[in-house]
Amino acid sequence: MVKVRKEGIILKPTDLEFESQGVFNPACMQIGNNVHMFYRAVKEGNYSSIGYCKLEGPLKVVERSKKPILYPEHKFESQGTEDPRIVFLDGKYYMTYIGYDGKNVKIAYATSTNLKNFTKRGQLLPKITYDRAEDLFKRCGKLKDRYFLFESYYKDKVGKDVLLWDKDAILFPKKINGNFAMMHRVLPDIQIIYFRDFKDLTLDYWENHFSTLCDHIVLESKHWYETRNIGGGAPPIETKKGWLLIYHAVDDMDQGRTYRAGAALLDKKDPRKVLGHLHEPLFSPEEKWEREGVVDNVVFPTGTALFGKKLYIYYGAADKYVAAASVNIDHLLKSLTKKER
Repeated sequence: MVKVRKEGIILKPTDLEFESQGVFNPACMQIGNNVHMFYRAVKEGNYSSIGYCKLEGPLKVVERSKKPILYPEHKFESQGTEDPRIVFLDGKYYMTYIGYDGKNVKIAYATSTNLKNFTKRGQLLPKITYDRAEDLFKRCGKLKDRYFLFESYYKDKVGKDVLLWDKDAILFPKKINGNFAMMHRVLPDIQIIYFRDFKDLTLDYWENHFSTLCDHIVLESKHWYETRNIGGGAPPIETKKGWLLIYHAVDDMDQGRTYRAGAALLDKKDPRKVLGHLHEPLFSPEEKWEREGVVDNVVFPTGTALFGKKLYIYYGAADKYVAAASVNIDHLLKSLTKKER
């Protein structure tokens, strides 16, 4: 197995109200020797906003904002702006995030030209109930039972009128065949959509997508550490061998869920073609600060930076801290392209 080094905790909660309960799941943008980090910050009562810090090199924090750069302003995000991811594409920074109102989650996005001022552009997914989504899923005919088990689970847990929980929206940092490409996650797998313009993401667009969802799956949950589900992690990294995807995986045992980091290699022209998929997790909760926190047994990768041949993976640890791990990217790609993987 490829060797991963745990680099330790980078950010901890502070006495500032907006980040007093937890800081985790950071979006990362590397520019030269700096990493700009946009992290989920949680205050008392589980209200989330997005904070900012800057790293010099992969690990040293040299600047940290005393107030959030994105925070709840609209009804659909009244309890949280959560779990951002960021890419630079066509001269603009695109940040996808989740708006949470205490019951429903909605994919949304914001843009910036300078990484300081972000303009919210609205929601990407129209209102679709799980009931309606189930009807659309049935048209595909080839989806595994877990899609429908999760539909039943959310209706029972949250309410029959609950909207589809679609999360982990991550743009590719490069257009594919002239289109934006965006991964998203309807439990239990990772799916992909393509579109020319954000205004194309209408209700009709999404209903057609969900009715053919089996044709748009990027990666399936299939290994022992993915028994509950998988979901997007960091934005895909373009390499000569393909798109390197660092994602999160969840296994659900009697003693509770464990969140791990996984790795896969996807075809450059068609990311639905999986070229490599590690049979074992890339790394797991092992340190005390990964095993004990707001949510125990969680490593949740959401950002990366490359310094030489060393890939740094930034992740949320136990929903309380921002931490980092590192791996030789060549060794990881070699592991993913072995005949037996």
